[in-house]
Amino acid sequence: MKKRLRVKFAILYALFALLSFLTVSTFGMSLARKYVTKSVADGLYQDASRIASGSLIQSYMKSLSSRDDLYHFLSSAAAYQNSTIWLTDISGNILIDTSRPFEETDDPKTLPEMDSEAFTGSYYQIGTFFGYYSSDVLSVGSPVTSGDTVKGYLIIHCYLSKIERECNSILNISYLILLAILGLSLILVLGFWFLVSRPLDRLIYAAEEYAAGNLDYRFIKEPADELEYLGASLQVLAGQAGKGGENQRKFISNISHDFRSPLTSIKGYVEAILDGTIPVEMQDRYLNIVLSETERLEKLTKGLLTLNTFDDNGYLMEMSDFDINEVIRKTLETFEGRCNARGIRFSLLFDEPCLPVHADKEKIQQVLYNLIDNAIKFSPDHSIIYMETLLKREKVFVSIKDTGLGIPQDSLPKIWDRFYKTDLSRGKDKKGTGLGLAIVKEIIQAHGENINVVSTEGVGSEFTFTLQSAS
Repeated sequence: MKKRLRVKFAILYALFALLSFLTVSTFGMSLARKYVTKSVADGLYQDASRIASGSLIQSYMKSLSSRDDLYHFLSSAAAYQNSTIWLTDISGNILIDTSRPFEETDDPKTLPEMDSEAFTGSYYQIGTFFGYYSSDVLSVGSPVTSGDTVKGYLIIHCYLSKIERECNSILNISYLILLAILGLSLILVLGFWFLVSRPLDRLIYAAEEYAAGNLDYRFIKEPADELEYLGASLQVLAGQAGKGGENQRKFISNISHDFRSPLTSIKGYVEAILDGTIPVEMQDRYLNIVLSETERLEKLTKGLLTLNTFDDNGYLMEMSDFDINEVIRKTLETFEGRCNARGIRFSLLFDEPCLPVHADKEKIQQVLYNLIDNAIKFSPDHSIIYMETLLKREKVFVSIKDTGLGIPQDSLPKIWDRFYKTDLSRGKDKKGTGLGLAIVKEIIQAHGENINVVSTEGVGSEFTFTLQSAS
């Protein structure tokens, strides 16, 4: 079995780590550069403002102090800041440049393109400072004033390498934090392994066992989380499948038995007639037996076809409104001969003379026929079968009650199964197929209604089903 899920999860984790690194290295660098640039510029501007307003430079601008003293003072400040400090006049002449020896400052350089409004709107700028430098530098300027008059500018230049070093320091810290986060995120990997991957392995193994036919395999007792609940559901499903397979085998065994018995009788009697074992004067009797067995096979086949129709959910109900009392009366007429021969009578108790229902008339007549047929079959001679209809809360209750053998309590849940016959019924139900009640239940459920049975051994059984009232 290929464990592709783990490989995909590992690839996803690696992709997450790569994207995290790219995010830190790109967006982090940009944000760090902006932050460091502004932070350095703020510091340099404060120093430039403080020096420009200091007493030494004010004295120099008033020719009260020597240029030598000011040069050494500015050089000390520049060395401390690792920068270059200029003092210029308003025409752009560089009066003092700390990057040059003091002797060379006697020949001041001039920036003819220097704009006196260079720092308007921003106290710092990044560039070659009017073409003086060959590479970009960070320049911060502060005006030197005497009263309300601008006498010159104190400009501090800082090479970007200083900013880059600080950015790299911040990025290194970010990378260390990222590594710590990725390390902690390994907890997710371990959690995936212990909480997801291992239970999934158990589920997959169980599924393979079930696919191999081992439907009795059990691997979960009490589900504790969603995956174990899924496993428990799979386990129950396998149990139901095993039960379904057992039911299917039982179904095939029952139907084989019910087909084999009449076929054996038909074959035996026909062969006996053909080879002359049965005399001609007795052939009519045995041909009637063959006819009876044939009718039994026909009835069994029709019952199977009816159940198959409901199983496929393809049966189209022909719903209509009709009087259930009238259908009961007409159905009873078909049993008149059998009932008269055995002295069985019917007691009808109708809540209303006319009780309309909304259902499939033909199928409900089949339900009544099967229930009445069972009631007659298991009722003693000269007994009474009670039939009642009752309207209650938009539902019509129809009940058929006999005073026959009754059904054992342990058999009640099984009477709706196909081909099921109780031990008590086998002696009387010689021609039954075991499909009658199964068909009854399918028809009633197809109507969206319910059917129940109450039975006591030696007292009788009462079947009650509901229909939708049409009144």
